[in-house]
Amino acid sequence: MKFSLTEAATAPIFKTLHEANAAFNKIYPGDSPARQPVHTVYGGAHLFKADSAKRLGAVALRSLEEYAPNFVALAKVLGLRGSERLPVSKKEIAVLQKKLDANATRQKDAAWLAYTIYNRVVAKLNHEPVEDFRLDFEDGYGNRPDAEEDGHAAGGAREVAEGMRQGALPPFIGIRIKPLTEELKARSIRTLDIFISTLLDLTKGKLPDNFVVTLPKVTIPEQAAALARMFRELEKNNRLPFNVLKLEIMIETPQAIMNARGESSIPAFIAAAEGRCVAAHFGVYDYTAASNITAQYQSMDHAACDFARHMMTVALAGAGVWLSDGATNVMPVGPHRAMPEGSALSAAKKRENEKVVHEVWKLCYGHIAHSLKNGFYQGWDLHPAQLPIRYAAVYNFFLDGFETASLRLKNFVEKAAQATLVGAVFDDAATGQGLLNFFLRGLNCGAITEEEALATGLTLEEIRGKSFVKILKARQK
Repeated sequence: MKFSLTEAATAPIFKTLHEANAAFNKIYPGDSPARQPVHTVYGGAHLFKADSAKRLGAVALRSLEEYAPNFVALAKVLGLRGSERLPVSKKEIAVLQKKLDANATRQKDAAWLAYTIYNRVVAKLNHEPVEDFRLDFEDGYGNRPDAEEDGHAAGGAREVAEGMRQGALPPFIGIRIKPLTEELKARSIRTLDIFISTLLDLTKGKLPDNFVVTLPKVTIPEQAAALARMFRELEKNNRLPFNVLKLEIMIETPQAIMNARGESSIPAFIAAAEGRCVAAHFGVYDYTAASNITAQYQSMDHAACDFARHMMTVALAGAGVWLSDGATNVMPVGPHRAMPEGSALSAAKKRENEKVVHEVWKLCYGHIAHSLKNGFYQGWDLHPAQLPIRYAAVYNFFLDGFETASLRLKNFVEKAAQATLVGAVFDDAATGQGLLNFFLRGLNCGAITEEEALATGLTLEEIRGKSFVKILKARQK
């Protein structure tokens, strides 16, 4: 074979290319296989208690039992696939329930899907009702006298410390401070300092697992940079390991989507955070209000929100930063309450309550399903009665797509294992990791079981390894 390019000629070109590729890979390392929570529950910091997660789960279970006492009822409310063919009478439902209890192995029919979703939602609400909680010092808290917020910052830290001691905290937890605007920057950082310093003093220098600080209404990179610098000072002053404090940004204004130069703002926010930003949350209602959309039309599924979400997706694809959607702001609460407490409502008022709750549940379900289809695997919940629907929507997403995803991953692994590893890296590893991540997400939240995941053709050891490249390396030995 005849060649005309010499090594002397190609070496400097490859060197420049290597440097550029390395810089690109540093910015876009790919999606992390680490567990991402499926939601964040926001609650006023002044209301948080060490056992808040457990109490929220109890309320969520009561709501489910009252307004959807069995799997058929929930399936029909939400319009799950094939729910129109499920029985209506209590007797028929009882017979079907008994049959499924006796043989609950995976099937492709609507009854199995509805039955499995319902039972796994109940199990989730009993075992781990809240995956992520944010003690809110912003919109859910408001502006209060400094002395009052100081007290709540210290009190919230004490409750988190007690939750750590009891083992009662959700797997992910953090606080949302106020924005770093000129008007609020001093108050915001004071709250952060009091909370962190008090917590570390009580826990002898330990932070909860997966602790994060949410920075709202980011409009310029300097705000993320300032918080990162504050983190460095807090770490130094409290003898924490470098880079242990993490942040997440909130995209809530048009300027956060596009800056004055017509550029996407988000990459600059991430860069300014110096590797500390783990997630970007979309603030639906502030964003739509800032886009001159009136309150009547501000909703999760507005076209303006889809545009913003897609801009977030494009800006952060492969960056290793999680995406989170906002919340349905209509609460699933009936208009009638028994007064005095303990007395019974009339049948008519019970029906009206049920009608309202079911309508809101269906709205919530539609919003969550829309987020999942658009690649947002996390969202916000504001009320415990939203929790059953959060998990029902997430579980339906993973269970309904299970067969197709299993076949795709199984075929992909088989073909990839026959291919050649170049420099110990498969050239389409990102695609394989993406397919694997579907099952990792489903396993993490309780939607699918490890035994069910074996349908992918992978072993439990391979699944637990969370790495597509490692799977290929092991299979090519």
